[in-house]
Amino acid sequence: MSRGIASISTLSQEFLDDIHARLLAGQPVRCDLPGGGSLYMERPLPFLAVYRQTAENDFGTAELVKGEAAYLIIPPLMVKKELLQLLKTIIELQRERFGAFLIIEVWSAEDADVKAAFAESALEPTEFRPAFSIEARSPHTPMRTIEALRRQLERITYLKQPAAVAVDTTPNATLGSVAVLLTPAKLYEMGSEVVGICVRPVYRNHSTGELYPSVLRMVKRNIGRALKQAFFAFCKVHTNATPEHFYSLGRSTILNSVRFVDRRLNEISKSFSFLLQVTPVNAEAAWHEFQKGHFEAEPRYYYRPLAMEPSGLKRQLFQLAIDKIEDPTLHELFHERRDELDRKITMLSDVGTKRFVFGSQQVYGELSASLLSLAQSLLEKIKAHSREDVSQGEVTAAEFAKHARKEVDYYKKLMPQFTAEVVIREDMYAGLMCSDGDLLIGRDAKIPRSRINALLHHEVGTHLLTYYNGLVEPFKLLHTGLAGYDSLQEGIAVLSEYLVGGLSKPRLRLLAARVWAVHMLLEGATFVETFRALAKEFEFAQRVAYTVTMRVYRGGGLTKDAVYLRGLVEILDYLGQGGTLDPLFVGKIASEHIRFVRELLHRKVILPATLQPRYLQLPGVAERLERLGSGMTVLNLIED
Repeated sequence: MSRGIASISTLSQEFLDDIHARLLAGQPVRCDLPGGGSLYMERPLPFLAVYRQTAENDFGTAELVKGEAAYLIIPPLMVKKELLQLLKTIIELQRERFGAFLIIEVWSAEDADVKAAFAESALEPTEFRPAFSIEARSPHTPMRTIEALRRQLERITYLKQPAAVAVDTTPNATLGSVAVLLTPAKLYEMGSEVVGICVRPVYRNHSTGELYPSVLRMVKRNIGRALKQAFFAFCKVHTNATPEHFYSLGRSTILNSVRFVDRRLNEISKSFSFLLQVTPVNAEAAWHEFQKGHFEAEPRYYYRPLAMEPSGLKRQLFQLAIDKIEDPTLHELFHERRDELDRKITMLSDVGTKRFVFGSQQVYGELSASLLSLAQSLLEKIKAHSREDVSQGEVTAAEFAKHARKEVDYYKKLMPQFTAEVVIREDMYAGLMCSDGDLLIGRDAKIPRSRINALLHHEVGTHLLTYYNGLVEPFKLLHTGLAGYDSLQEGIAVLSEYLVGGLSKPRLRLLAARVWAVHMLLEGATFVETFRALAKEFEFAQRVAYTVTMRVYRGGGLTKDAVYLRGLVEILDYLGQGGTLDPLFVGKIASEHIRFVRELLHRKVILPATLQPRYLQLPGVAERLERLGSGMTVLNLIED
């Protein structure tokens, strides 16, 4: 047992003594039980989530408790005496430590049995509606715990149907097997309480027993949250435990199997540079050819050959045992990232074809009507002839690289792992790009001096900082990025430009033009038509119009450029609702992952960000953040 998993044929006294010794010493217990059960207790805790198979084809239900920091899967044929000995070993020791102990048992029931719990309720379950019956019969039933459980279960929805939840605390309640086994007298003797959750198994076909994996994941994730809320309420009222948050009652240990999946996903992600692969190597030459042809013929672009075999990478992706990860939050994050990597690898196979743009929409999302409307408003409100301030002149790629290296050196002094290099690329069109922890600069880049500071904080203070913050986290996936991270990443990066006073009107107008170009692409416009619309209708300089169009039409249609403005909207909404920047710097995350990050921070599975952006210390930034906290839109930034 000291190495984690142990298999036994019977619950011997020696085995029970070993469990007792480990729990007494505060060590984790993870063992197989005879007949197919298992016990997992990550650390001393005053509760246990329990499942016991009572029906032959009860597929999926055991998974509902497996994400908890303390759970017991009872084999269906386990001897009653042995089960009582095992429970007594666990309960009595933890009760002495915490003052009380709670068991929450989860089981499923046939539709007719679940509906019976709602016979006198207006919430009778309809087809596929989640339904739960909370049951307890002890004279000392922890009602606050049951209320916390009820509230959280009622928040579960499926197919837009809210869950129906009934509570039964009568002596004749139809309880699970453990509650029946532990009579009130036995509960009193052990010093424990038992609460049951009868679940309608919407996660499987009631006729064939076939599982619906995505539904099971959803139910497991939500029941896990409800269990932690209930355990938290119980700890606060009945024990001497002082958890800071209900999430802190979740798992904090990262199993080796999870580390392996994380490492392999990270390695596969780093085995190719997506943006470099879909960016033309001849963009500068194509501009001159396009110009020479009076902007009549679509430029011909050439791309780097793939240095990997897409089918081989996909094989590696789907060999990862993600579905065996018990922790529902980590399972969700890994599952999403694998799906995104799969789609990106397909896109690399489709570079230069009409299929590429469809993959791009899957990876970067649809273009919403509200975002398009905002882009149009910016293009109308900001004068067409507004230009970046070039009164101080422009700098070359080499001079900008010197500034960037100084900025990189600042962070290197704070974190030895910050090993970023600033590289001028001969094969890259004029522009900036962060790739694999380095800042790449196109050799022909010309950057207004007035934009240097803003771009340094955009590229180094956001993209590189989150990359290396993620690198030192227990989960390496945070430094290559969780699924869909681009939008929030670019939103924070553009926000940094505003915070240092460098988000100019021409810059906002450029971001709007990118959205408009994506719109035209998706509407079926040709490269030439989009270029002409930007150059003539919106009066962008020809070179700027070309660059925007090239970025959007590269590879066959890359919709990524819409995420800059969308990300800015996301971050402004987040700050306006009272959100703080701190959790956003732990790595490369999407907006929908902020709640997961907060959870993992409470559980101490990940660490607070090691580095904070240097711009947060600059004069005026705190005042600007305070204004953003009161609620500001992108259009407000024009006047600010």
